[in-house]
Amino acid sequence: MPLSRHLAEARTRLIRSAAALLVGCVAGYLLSGTILEFVRAPIEELAASRNASLNFDSVTGAFDLTIAIAVGAGVVLSSPVWLAELFAFIAPGLTRREKRYTIGFLVSAVPLFLAGCAMGLLVFPHMVLLLTSFASDESSSVLDASSYVGFVVKFVVATGTAFVLPVFIVLLNLIGLLPARTIVRSWRVWIIAIVLFSALVTPAADVMSMFLIAVPMSALFVAAGAVVVVHDRLAARRAALDPADSHEPVPAL
Repeated sequence: MPLSRHLAEARTRLIRSAAALLVGCVAGYLLSGTILEFVRAPIEELAASRNASLNFDSVTGAFDLTIAIAVGAGVVLSSPVWLAELFAFIAPGLTRREKRYTIGFLVSAVPLFLAGCAMGLLVFPHMVLLLTSFASDESSSVLDASSYVGFVVKFVVATGTAFVLPVFIVLLNLIGLLPARTIVRSWRVWIIAIVLFSALVTPAADVMSMFLIAVPMSALFVAAGAVVVVHDRLAARRAALDPADSHEPVPAL
């Protein structure tokens, strides 16, 4: 395909992605009030026992926050379209093996990311209540709305990303950069890292909040370890049967 056709195809796919993003932003704008009420719920619960409120530090603060929520929701809602357009654009340049890995990564990573985000949404109210409880009962919690929403978004995205890390482990193993032997031998390090991460992102008074993050992540890591072990053993067996036909010689466990 000549360069001009590549550029024309890129323009067409960008227009489709932009149209989907615009529709998603409109839907996000319509849902912005509901989203803000949801993230405001812990503050309203806190206000029952002390003076607490969300505030805007400028005349345009409420409008800016609404637009930010609309754009963020639009990116999420339109992601199936622009991800499909992006993959369709780069797919002709990928080998069959690369296409298989890419599709497998997306099929695995997207649901795990959404599950991690859902877990973050479930846990974040506990974080807000605990972190604000360090102030005395006579104090007032006057929170900037933009900073507060940004905190919630960062926490939810961080939790969603953490749930995707096992998929990256499998991907690194499939391309030959991370042998299963290394992953299995360092399982203690991974578990400690998971527990520390769960403790940092869920500083709640009840241990259950930490376990809500740590247990699923540990299970995902065990599943990833099982996948890479099976993959490396099959690769080693293929290499033993026909070394010339093996594209990824991996030492057997």
